[in-house]
Formats: sequence, structure tokens, C-alpha cells
Amino acid sequence: MWHQRFSARRMARFNRSIQANVIALIATVIAVIPLAACTMNPSLGATATTGLASTSTATTGTSSASTATTSTGSVTTTATPTTQSTATSVASPEATPVATTAPTAAPSPDASAQTVSVYFLRDKKIVTAHRSIPATPQVGTESLKELLKGPTPAETTTGLSSSVPPGTTLLGLSIANKVATVNLSSEFGLGGDEQSLTERLAQVVYTLTQFPNVTKVTFQLDGKDISKIGTVGMALNHEVGRSDYEAVTPAIFVEMPAAGDTVAPPIHLTGTANTFEAAFTIDILDAEGNLLTEMHAQATSGSGTRGTFDVSMTYKVTKKQAGKVVLFEVSAKDGAKINQVEIPVTLTP
Repeated sequence: MWHQRFSARRMARFNRSIQANVIALIATVIAVIPLAACTMNPSLGATATTGLASTSTATTGTSSASTATTSTGSVTTTATPTTQSTATSVASPEATPVATTAPTAAPSPDASAQTVSVYFLRDKKIVTAHRSIPATPQVGTESLKELLKGPTPAETTTGLSSSVPPGTTLLGLSIANKVATVNLSSEFGLGGDEQSLTERLAQVVYTLTQFPNVTKVTFQLDGKDISKIGTVGMALNHEVGRSDYEAVTPAIFVEMPAAGDTVAPPIHLTGTANTFEAAFTIDILDAEGNLLTEMHAQATSGSGTRGTFDVSMTYKVTKKQAGKVVLFEVSAKDGAKINQVEIPVTLTP
């Protein structure tokens, strides 16, 4: 009897132990199932755990990949970036010169207008003038039209002139591979000696090559290609650029400022020069001719090779007034001022 009662008690304890283990196992399974479901099913988002859960998605480009790592009380998400493709746009050739904020033109205060350069003559040398035109993609055409109008009366009083014959009209303009083909009426080729023909050709070439998509020019008259121009039959059988007209380009050639410009300190001066050792001097004079400031400048090259310059100068005046920007070379022989260029401007404080 005693032995039977002891066996029964042992069996009861064993059954209770098995029951407790089963309950604990069931509880563990219940706790694990949601975790496994979230981890196995990507549509459910990030993994959830007891405690602090962190969810992050990093995106680079148009897509991202993430790998979740579980730890006690937190989730760490590591983003693997993908590479975004970049489209490269290729600019198509322009039919007309491209307007640009270049040192050849002062900025226009009117957003609906743009400032361009046209090129006239003073003492048989090329000189810059500025024109404000409506903002347009046909900037080359409009610049040539301004050139054909000739200097204004105010510019004429400062010595500017043009060798382009009156009555010349623009019939067409096309550009390909940085070569502009300009079609002018037959008046452009009438009269004049070789000097006058060189001057008028240079005026057109300089006006068109101020734009970055034009480096050379060819000419047509009344829609026909030409190999000669003028009654003297001057040869014109190849593309021409600025370097072809060094004979009518001053030793110190100023792109900005131009005659008649209104300036404010500091004055920005750009242009080219071909002087001894590339050196020259710049003076700013007030309405009375008094020297306001002087600068000794230098181009990128000289002594037979034309270089560029780009400098700024300050000055002080108390009121708006007429003034001059004077550029000159000092002769190495006797110290005299040579190759002098005078640009009348309006000075403002």
C-alpha cells in the first residue's frame, strides 16, 4: 500500500511538470510567431520587437534596399544605396549667335533687354559701342542691324564713324560649326579703297565674333558667295576672324567700357593689348580733366603677340559728371605716351 501511494505521488508530480513545460512551450511559440511572420513577410514593413523599435529607410536615386538586424530592444536598418542614372543633355547648334554675359557688354538694367556690342571706327581703328536691344534669341541678327544703323549723333561727336556704305541691309545670317555666313545687300561691296573695305569687313567680323559660338565669318552679297569685294577686287576667298584685321585693331583695344557708358566704381575694364612687354597705363579723369586714379596694367602677352586684360579700378566723385577713361603705352624710347585711347563716359559716385 505504501509503495502504491508513493508511486501515485511521483506520477502526479511528473504530470504537473509535463503540463508546466507544455504551457511554457506554447507561450514561447505564441510569442515567436508574430516576430517570424513580420520578418518573413516584407509587406509588413520593419521588424517589431518588445521594447524600442526603430524604422528607417534611406533612399539614394530612385530606389533603396534595406537589411534589418534584430537585437534586444532595438532594430537597426542599414540602407544599401543604388546608383541613380544621370541624363546628359547635349546642346544643339544655334542658328543665331548665343547671347551671353560676356565682358564685351555691360549688363542691362532692364531684364527684358540685353546689351550687345557693335564696332565702329575712330582714327581708322576699331572701337566698341554698346547697344541695348530687346531680349531675343536672334541676337546676332539684331546686333548686325544696330551696326548698319551707324553711330549715334552723340557718338559721332566723340569721333566715331563707320565704313559700312549707307543703304546696306542684312538679308540673312546662318551659323554652323562656329562659322557665321552673313548675307548683305550689294551696297556693302560698293566703292571704297582697300583700307575702307578692310574697315567695313572688320566691323562685321568683330560684331559677330563677340558671341562664343562664332569664331569665323564668310560673306555673301545678294545671296551669292564671293571671292572678291569692291571695285578694287580685294580678295575675300576664305573664312576670316579677328586676327585677320590686326591692321585696323588698336594696340590697346577696349571692349568695356564703351564710349557713352555710365559707370560706377569700381570700373571693370576688359579688352586686348599688343604693347611692349604687355604693359600699359590706365587713367580715370573727372569732368575738369583732373586725374582721379591711375593703374599700371599688363595684358597676358605683348611685344608682337596680342593678349587679353581684365581689371577693375576704383575712383571717388561726389556727383554724377562727365569723365574719361584713358589708356596708353609709355614709350620705351623716350617715355612719351603712345597708342593712347580715350573713352568718354559718365562717372557716378
